[in-house]
Order: sequence, then C-alpha cells, then structure tokens
Amino acid sequence: MKKHNWLSSLSRLFLWSHVIGVIGFYIILWLRTAPAKEDRATLEPSKPKNTAQPESNPLVSVIVPARNEERNIRRCVTSLLEQDYANLEVIVVDDGSTDATPRILEEIAQSHPRGSLLFVLRLRDSLPAGWAGKPHAIYRGTQEARGDWLLLTDADTWHAPAALNYAVCRAIDEQLDLLSLASRQELPGFWERVVMPMAYLGIMMQYPLRQVNDPSSPVALANGQFILIRRAVYDELGGYARPELRDTLLDDRDLAQVVKRQGYRLRMFDGRGLVHVRMYRNLRETWRGWRKNTFLGMRGGLAFTIVTLIGLPVVAIAPFLLPVLAWALNRFPAFKQQPVAPPEVALATLLELAPLLAYRRWVNKELDVPWYYALTHPLAGAIFEGIIAQSAWRVLTRKGVDWSGRQYYNEKASRARTERPW
Repeated sequence: MKKHNWLSSLSRLFLWSHVIGVIGFYIILWLRTAPAKEDRATLEPSKPKNTAQPESNPLVSVIVPARNEERNIRRCVTSLLEQDYANLEVIVVDDGSTDATPRILEEIAQSHPRGSLLFVLRLRDSLPAGWAGKPHAIYRGTQEARGDWLLLTDADTWHAPAALNYAVCRAIDEQLDLLSLASRQELPGFWERVVMPMAYLGIMMQYPLRQVNDPSSPVALANGQFILIRRAVYDELGGYARPELRDTLLDDRDLAQVVKRQGYRLRMFDGRGLVHVRMYRNLRETWRGWRKNTFLGMRGGLAFTIVTLIGLPVVAIAPFLLPVLAWALNRFPAFKQQPVAPPEVALATLLELAPLLAYRRWVNKELDVPWYYALTHPLAGAIFEGIIAQSAWRVLTRKGVDWSGRQYYNEKASRARTERPW
C-alpha cells in the first residue's frame, strides 16, 4: 500500500512540476521577447524626427547578392530602383547564376526608367579559398560601391518606396553606425505558417530586441534582409574581408557582433511596413534553409543545443499530449490502483495550454498568421526538433550543410575550396 501511495505521489509531483515548468517558461519567454515600448512592433515603425531628404543627401550603395534568384530578382531590384530616396546606386552581384537571373537583370537595366542606376557585377561560380558565397559576393560588391552608406539586402526582399529614406533619416537622426530593419514575412503556404512562428520564437528567445538595442549588452543581431551601415565604419572594421567574417553562414549576426563589440552604435527596428520577404516556398526549402545555420546560431553552442533538444518536446509537444501521457501512465500496473484522476489531468492540461496558446497567439499576430495555427505548435516543435538535430549532426560530423547550391562544413568541399587560388 505504501508503495502505491509513493508512486501516486511521485506521478503527481512529475505532473505538477511539468505544469509549473511550462507556465514559467512561457511567462519568462514573454518577458524576455516582448519588445520595449520604443521598439514595439507596429504596422509601420515610428517616424524619425525628420523624414524629408537628409540635408547632406549622402550617396547610398545598395548591394544585392544574387545566386539563381529568377523567382525573386525582378520584384526586388524594381522596388529598389523605385525608392523615393534620390541619391542611390543599386549593385547586384550575380554570384554564378545558371538560371534566368542574368537575363532578367539585363531586361531591367534596359527597360526601367531608372535602369541607369543599376550595375550588375557577374562573378564566376567558384569561390576563393576560405570564403562562403554570400560574404564573398557582398565583399566584391562593396569594392564597386561609391556610397557613404551601404545597404546590404537579399534578393528575395521587396522594399516600400519610403524604406531607404526612412532608414537613412533615422540613422542620421540617432547617429547610428548600423541600422537594421526586421521585415514582414510573407507566409502564404501551410508549412511556412507552421514553421516560421517557431523559428521566430527561437531567435527572439536567444536575441531579445531590448538586449540587441542596449549598448551595454553584448547581445548583437541584425537582419540580413536590411542592413544599413556607414561605409567608414564598414571599412574601418575590414568588412567581410575580416578573417572571422569571410566564411560565416551567419553573415548578418556576425557583422552585428563585430560592430557592437568595437563600440559602434547599432539598433534594430521593426520595419514590417517597409520591407517584405518570402524566404521559402515549401517544407523542403524551409527545412534546408533553417538547417544550414540553426546549430551555428545557437548562442550556447553544443551545450545549449542539447538542452534545446531535451526541452523543446517538453514545452512544445507534451502540453498537448498530457491527457494521453497520463492515460498511458495509468495503464501501468503500479499506478492502476491510485491513478491520476482525469479532472486533475484536465486541470493541468488547461493550466499549461493557457499561457502557451496566449503566447503563440501573440507570435501569430506579429507574423500575420491566422490564430488557429497555434494548434500546430506541437507539429512545429517536432519539425524544429529534427532541424536542430540534423543541423548539429551535419556540422559536427562534417557531413556538410548546403546554401544556394554550395556545401559548407563538408570535408570534401572544404578541401576543394582551399585548393583554389585567390
């Protein structure tokens, strides 16, 4: 009898410890990730003091690395040429594209009214030793740039006409050295709406916006879809020719870390009314896209990755399965005589799901995802469990991850690149 009482008490201890843990996790997550008032997400960022053309009207060089971007490049470059900021040049670095990207760029240059502002730099498919594709493309683009400011952006973005003018005015008003805008994610497909909120949760948990914008905090982050940086600061730091930036697969975060570590001013704002992006179009693209740098982006390295792999099912999947888990536990002979009562399990489930679904509803609202996708939270957790595990395994075992048709952290690919001359 005492044994059954002890087992019953132990099962209830596990149950309510889990309840307290899940509630605490989502409360802490909210407190950690909710933006400060001045950075709080809105449909458009708060306006800077002066939104007219800045008096100095500095030349801005927009640099767009592009590799096989025929689906996106026309929309991106057209939106950049149609900025209401007068003094700019657009440099597209065609990084060995084998699709229709070069032809589309040529058409834009010839047919667009501001096509004379577009310069296309075509690179060979091979990379110099020790470089990753995107850092190398940006580096080559900056060599051609004449601007006092550099805008680094991606080929899958769309920029509202006011985006560049807003960013330049705000950077000058606040005397910033690097300004980055968080973009609106275009998520029309089912799998994008399932997976992206979980990715957002993970990024904001590790890189809270308040800490990113706090000069006294070492946490740094930028969004590679929109990074405006002073040319003088970029050159002073060595840019992407800097040894630790040449082969990074986290070009935006690592550049932000260098900028902040060297004492320059960095801020990141919500820019969802100004910049849009569609990163992936199906589950396969989503999986491979996040796989390439999820492990590398973990702030705590391997130790934090292991904690995440253990904890993610506990806080993302188990709350939805609590009644099933309790039923299965009660099936064991040792627990049959004094099982955890269904009303107690129902109460525990309700207490866990309430903060979880409330937080997910907020995340879904931030990403313009329908509220009912909160019910796919365990599916998203299971998918990211696989992505994190495979990302870590492929990097640590040197099996390699792929990015735009190139292999990284792969022994054969690394050996081939090191044999290429500069």
